[in-house]
Amino acid sequence: MRVLLTGATGQLGQALRRCCPTGLDLIATSRCGGEGLIALDLSDAQACRAAVQEHRPDWVINAGAYTAVDQAESDVERAWAVNAAAPAALAEALAEHGPATAGLLQVSTDFVFNGRLGSPYRPDHPCDPLGVYGASKAAGERLVLERLGGGDDGAARGLILRTSWLMGPVGRNFALTMLRLHRENGVRDQPLRVVADQVGAPTSSHSLAAACWRVLQCSDPASDAGPFPRVLHWSDAGVASWYDVAVAIGELGFDLGLLDRPARVQPITTADYPTPAQRPSYSLLDCSQTRRVLALEPCHWRQALRQGLQELR
Repeated sequence: MRVLLTGATGQLGQALRRCCPTGLDLIATSRCGGEGLIALDLSDAQACRAAVQEHRPDWVINAGAYTAVDQAESDVERAWAVNAAAPAALAEALAEHGPATAGLLQVSTDFVFNGRLGSPYRPDHPCDPLGVYGASKAAGERLVLERLGGGDDGAARGLILRTSWLMGPVGRNFALTMLRLHRENGVRDQPLRVVADQVGAPTSSHSLAAACWRVLQCSDPASDAGPFPRVLHWSDAGVASWYDVAVAIGELGFDLGLLDRPARVQPITTADYPTPAQRPSYSLLDCSQTRRVLALEPCHWRQALRQGLQELR
């Protein structure tokens, strides 16, 4: 199997490369290229089409994205180019130049929902994003599903895998930012003020990567499992607020020897911490269907967080 991976230097992209199945031909791309990587700027739709036409992959995993949620409110054109136009171009090129059974796995986000439901979002719940980031990701989902229909044999060629609150030992994410602030504020004995009224589920980049590879395996047209869902949800188990995660990072960081003294964490409201982009107040994803079709059970987010922080040692 030949797989074209975008966003290979991001936190998910690096995790996907680390746990890539043996015997698979992985073509890893990133915006700037680099050692062992092919340069692919997702804001260039023609470059996306050319990459698929050149490499003719069996699968594309689109792990690259414009994820600067607040910056997207002012950088609208680039956010839409990367999050909507790029997956559309990849899907169109795959339909035209890829093998008959080729597929695209589009990694998406809980930000496609408005957060007002009050119960876990099912994959078939209507999208209603609050900002540019969520709207552009929702558009990317829709365009992939439109351009890559389900195969005649029941295998879906265009698949969406939504996740939430992605964190890992590399890249830019909440866990690493909080670890740094615990270190800085703990020394100065200054509290960390963290939002406590936004609720969701943290997700380890390692567990999401494993789920991605499992999707490719389970959606194989040769499988006798029947039609495969076209939209899936995956996150680590449990539920938390950003405040809960910040407290856990302080406790785990101290326990693992990454912090000499964790900072005190003070809960605040969203109104106390205004940002350019509005965020969903409740974005827990219902992953029950994904667990069944992939035969995977996620670990609790705190356990996954500990495993991620252990790597930093």
